[in-house]
This record gives sequence, C-alpha cells and structure tokens, in this order.
Amino acid sequence: MASIHKEALLDAPSDRVWDAVRDFGAVHTRLAHGFVTDCTMDDDARIVTFANGTTARELFVDCDDARRRLVYAIVGERIKQHSASFQIVDDGAGRSRFIWTVDVLPNEIAPYISAQMDLGMIAMKATLED
Repeated sequence: MASIHKEALLDAPSDRVWDAVRDFGAVHTRLAHGFVTDCTMDDDARIVTFANGTTARELFVDCDDARRRLVYAIVGERIKQHSASFQIVDDGAGRSRFIWTVDVLPNEIAPYISAQMDLGMIAMKATLED
C-alpha cells in the first residue's frame, strides 16, 4: 500500500483552519475552493467534483475536535482502498501546520493521487490564508 504524506505551513490560526476542515460538506467553498468545484452530501458521504472533472464519493469516518483530525475514505472502481486524514496543528501565533496523509491501493495510482494532493494543497493554502 502506498502512503502519501503532505504538509503545509499556513499563515492562518489553527482554530480557523480547523473550523473549515471539519465542515465536511463545504470543502468546495471553505477548504479547497477551485480544486473542488462542487460538493453534495449523501448521508455520511460527500460527492465531490474536482476541477479536472472527476468525481469521488468520500465517506465520513471520524472527526476528532480535541486532536483536530478528520478522517475520510473513498471506495471506487479504480481505487481498492483509500483512507485519508487531515490534521491541524498550532505552529506559533496565527500560524498552523496542515498535515494530509493518504494510504491508497493499488500502488500504481499513487503518483496520480500525489499530484492531485499537491494541487489540493495549493488550493487549500490559498483558500485558508485568504
């Protein structure tokens, strides 16, 4: 299984960043504007549409306010297993560290997922620092 780890330092307070991350149904407006263009809720899942036209059904797994950690999973035709977590950590006055980890199968899809995560991090940094 491929494990992909991304981090970004944000010029935004961790409580504000966490509030946007934990708003599971507003990923397209509050978290990754431009990278995610639409999001609709379906019970405990969100159906997200990405800027490249692809869609994914992301299943809500856990939201831990004390640890500022959100976990979701994707089950799809091309992906056998996909588990992801966002964690937000204080990094000084008015700053935060955004940590995104994804474990995915098959391994061959990891380069695509990693490249998409890079684009997602750019959009999240811009959205959250705005």
